[in-house]
Amino acid sequence: MIIKTNLTALAAVIALTGGANAHATLEQDTALIGATTKITLRVPHGCNGEATNAVRIEIPDGFYAVKPMPKAGWTLTTQTGPYAEPYDNHGREMTEGVRAVIWSGGDLADDHYDEFTIRGSVGPKMSAGQAMFFPAVQTCANGTADWTDTSGSRDVPNPAPSLELIAGAADLGHGHASTDMTATTLGDLEIAAPFARATLPNQPVAGGFMTITNTGQADDVLIGAASSVAGRMEIHEMAMDGDVMRMRALDDGLRIPSGETVTLQPGGFHIMFMDLAGPLVAGDSISVTLTFENAGEVTLTMPVADLQGGGADHSGHGGH
Repeated sequence: MIIKTNLTALAAVIALTGGANAHATLEQDTALIGATTKITLRVPHGCNGEATNAVRIEIPDGFYAVKPMPKAGWTLTTQTGPYAEPYDNHGREMTEGVRAVIWSGGDLADDHYDEFTIRGSVGPKMSAGQAMFFPAVQTCANGTADWTDTSGSRDVPNPAPSLELIAGAADLGHGHASTDMTATTLGDLEIAAPFARATLPNQPVAGGFMTITNTGQADDVLIGAASSVAGRMEIHEMAMDGDVMRMRALDDGLRIPSGETVTLQPGGFHIMFMDLAGPLVAGDSISVTLTFENAGEVTLTMPVADLQGGGADHSGHGGH
């Protein structure tokens, strides 16, 4: 039987503090369709000056195989229920799973900040450009701070935290490239959903994307990449600097923390193919070798997706 939360009743006793910029939000802006990702709720304040004693996140349809991260000093519980449709989780059909995660018994002061994290997978049938909402409620001694409005409006006082879904390995051009979701294992690392974007004529650079999960007890670092299609390759990050999106090379590599999943995606971390020998054509596949500080080297077959489906266009970065 599915567990339901009466979000309307919770909203009726809402007691929010701070201005419009003090909403509870997600650390992540986007997630790849068909890939495993980390979702982190950022809690900026309490309820009308009171400390937060419990935090609840509702799991939306389309997000499955959820695993929450424990927090020291908090009691972690989950509520399960059926999915709207079954999912294939590494060959095992999942018809039900975690539908809500609750951290309780804590004492997060109103003037302190904290984060609450879960990990899960985005269903392969979700649509690029769609918003995925994670309604959340903070409970305090005499009230709640409710973040449950899923209308998408910026004018409401209690918007639900959300992210935008972008095309990934499960949506590579509608049959023009492989959609094999099998993860490649290298030691404690699982590398899934690799793909590259097709390029325009004479475009000198391209982006490569994937998810990397570290199941081990020690951090690792992606320190290099190589492919015959590129004269050189670098590991990059794109991030907002004020109102400007900027890209920089990660000279020390990309850290893959123990027990976490790092997503390389358009608009975020990515592998940059530079000095391309020729255009990358949708429907083709390319061979890419990744080098990790601890796990060593692994060679992947990376399908090339067409340019549609959002993400960053690297055509203007020939000067890198």
